[in-house]
Amino acid sequence: MNPKLNRVSATPEALALLGDIIAEHGPVLFHQSGGCCDGSSPMCYPAGEFRVGAGDVLLGHVAEAPFYIGALQAEAWGVLEGEVDLLLDAVPGRGGMFSLDNGREQRFLIRSGACAA
Repeated sequence: MNPKLNRVSATPEALALLGDIIAEHGPVLFHQSGGCCDGSSPMCYPAGEFRVGAGDVLLGHVAEAPFYIGALQAEAWGVLEGEVDLLLDAVPGRGGMFSLDNGREQRFLIRSGACAA
């Protein structure tokens, strides 16, 4: 991917939640695996505590936080071809078990044309 392209953006609500998390935990990164259960939500981890693999693609940054996605998920959603962009949002609820949004009564959520009904 061209490093100047950014395939992910964020709502003001997501940026506010991200700001709270960074204030408490320091730098973070996001990973969207597309798996089942917690893996279907974007996960927020402390920077350096999640190993990005060869099968992960950097989609861009939300604020200063890098946002990665599994290559197979990116292909399935059409993100790599530029068919859709992802929008990081924050909604009421519980975050994924290992995600830093867990326990805050708000969680991150991905919105995109690929996820529309």
